[in-house]
Amino acid sequence: MVNICELKQEPLINYPTFWDFKVIFEAHTHAETIFKSVLGQREFKFKASHKSKNGTYQSYLLSVFVDSKKDRLELFEKLKLKAKFVL
Repeated sequence: MVNICELKQEPLINYPTFWDFKVIFEAHTHAETIFKSVLGQREFKFKASHKSKNGTYQSYLLSVFVDSKKDRLELFEKLKLKAKFVL
């Protein structure tokens, strides 16, 4: 049986590591340009993963090398400023 308290604990993440973000833009957006502007010289890779049914949105799987939790959360915030959604 799973203890509910254990489910509320933050997962143990060993840094540095590659972290995957799901980033969703409007379909006409040039994702690579935005990723380069946000990430600069940081090592990353991405690929298109899904287009919405009506073709309005395009999602991408973005994998970025992060040094720490703080680094990961800062990237999340920067991506949120540019994208429709970030997961």
